[in-house]
Amino acid sequence: MSGSRYRTPYGPGGPGPSLTVRPLEGGRGIRAAGEVGLAAYPLWERVLEQAVREGEAVYYLEMSEVTFVDVAGAGALAAAAGRLGDGRRIVVRRPPPALRRVLETFWPGLAAIEVSMS
Repeated sequence: MSGSRYRTPYGPGGPGPSLTVRPLEGGRGIRAAGEVGLAAYPLWERVLEQAVREGEAVYYLEMSEVTFVDVAGAGALAAAAGRLGDGRRIVVRRPPPALRRVLETFWPGLAAIEVSMS
């Protein structure tokens, strides 16, 4: 999945937002940049499925360079966290403020997701 990129279909000729993911240096997980929207959803689902499959106790999503996550993307994150199993969690580092609010509003207390601002 290294360097995977999806570009969203915005207007003719203009580069639109995209999502790029690459392995996280020094840990289990990925570093994402761009936007999680409709066009990037297949890539986002693969990232989350990898988190579920890997079986690690902690999987990190570094999101400091992500500017937007739509509700479907947040829902996919919550669904993946629900499939992790006992004692496992996804640590979401520095997510966009809207994602943090959506998680707190719709999935409060979901122990399998930890939001870290550091």
